[in-house]
Amino acid sequence: MKQSFINQFKSGQALSDLFVLAEKTMGHKKDGALYLNLALSDKTGRIRGVAWDNVEQIASAAQSGEVVHVRGSISEYKGGLQVVVKAIEPAQGKVDPADFLPATRRDPEKMYERIKAMGQTIKSKPLCLLLESFWEDSDFVARFKKAPAAKMMHHAYIGGLLEHSLSLALLADRVAGHYSGLDRDLLIASAILHDIGKIHEFSFDTSIDYSSQGRLISHIVIGVGMLEEKIRQNTEFPQETALLLKHMIVSHHGSRELGSPEPPKTLEAVLLNYLDDIDAKINGIREFMDNQDADAHWTAYHRPLERFFYKGGPKPAP
Repeated sequence: MKQSFINQFKSGQALSDLFVLAEKTMGHKKDGALYLNLALSDKTGRIRGVAWDNVEQIASAAQSGEVVHVRGSISEYKGGLQVVVKAIEPAQGKVDPADFLPATRRDPEKMYERIKAMGQTIKSKPLCLLLESFWEDSDFVARFKKAPAAKMMHHAYIGGLLEHSLSLALLADRVAGHYSGLDRDLLIASAILHDIGKIHEFSFDTSIDYSSQGRLISHIVIGVGMLEEKIRQNTEFPQETALLLKHMIVSHHGSRELGSPEPPKTLEAVLLNYLDDIDAKINGIREFMDNQDADAHWTAYHRPLERFFYKGGPKPAP
């Protein structure tokens, strides 16, 4: 049974416990000797590890993605913590996946019922029937409830995709009422379906990582394929609606540099791109802030967004 978790680590602490070996790469010291860079993870986070001795033995002990028993110690490294690994061996006996996968704090069943209810507010019969075809697919629903929305940046936990998709649909609903001339039905359906390819882009058994399918063709291409498969089941689905819906998925990252084959070219697609970016960034920043020193007024440096974040001054006494 796992006893210690990454968010509880302190410098100088001895370590002997189970973790997911998330990554491992071999490197060379200045003298040419080998060393091993590792990433270890559990449900509370991820931490860098390094092995200076017995490198080849440790490297061959397990494959990335496996649950392993790690012996070593915690030390400080560039203002953070790292594990100095002395030994690794495959985990023995049964392990509880819940110890290694972070999960949404919200109730997946309630979120699922709410996103279905959002779909039922759509007036377009073809779009309603399309959503129903997804909800009637038990394999899709099971993975949609469990999949993460990302590996690290935002909603990077079990249930994250459902949480993000619901949040985006709620945002889309509010914005659709503010601007005239928008196709609300298209916007809501697209918010619900924009990231469906992520159910296959990621593997999430004991750790969150990209699948081979995800690395090779991305969730955007996967999602368009899934959409086309459902549309083929309804020969009366309007071609114009199908084209616009596929454009929403294809363009929701906003630019080719960010992974979209085409930039947004309709009002609804522009809105979806910006709302998706807002929801992803706010969630990612909140998760980052929650993992910082509770007493500090500022976070550590956030490398992806290249800034520190202000958490606020001292709270007044009650």
